[in-house]
Amino acid sequence: MDGNRITILGLGNVLLKDEGFGVHFVRRFAERYRFPEGVRVVDGGTLGYILLDDICSCEHLIVVDVIKTGAEPGSIYRFTRDEMEHYLPPPTSAHEVQFQDVLVKAELIGQVPDVVFLCITPGSYEEMNMELTPRLRERLPLMETFVLKELARFNILPERINDA
Repeated sequence: MDGNRITILGLGNVLLKDEGFGVHFVRRFAERYRFPEGVRVVDGGTLGYILLDDICSCEHLIVVDVIKTGAEPGSIYRFTRDEMEHYLPPPTSAHEVQFQDVLVKAELIGQVPDVVFLCITPGSYEEMNMELTPRLRERLPLMETFVLKELARFNILPERINDA
């Protein structure tokens, strides 16, 4: 694998419908593939600073999350870390940790990896419900294609083990 260490990180709150897309995605993705040594799939949920070790221990980070842009639900975007900063809300509280805050901490200690964000526009994220909307559920295979394409950039071809 040429020494690349890659983490695929799913973020979101599974209690708020589509807000949990990243978590639903990585859980499904991990069941469908076997990965070579050096590739990890992590359910990051809403863990905040607890993710610092996972982030600092990889060279390349692929983040799957939602992005609230006002675009049609199910729209998928790819951003670098610099590009993603244009879409982030301003900080609201020292007690509310955003994922970008975790990346800033990693940068401060000199251990921030190369980051790519694969983001999807949610449909419903204010209602308490652990199920994805039908639109986002049908987009899971397309997000899988995007993640596999990112892995292919590093000559990583995971072995398919399940069609679930």
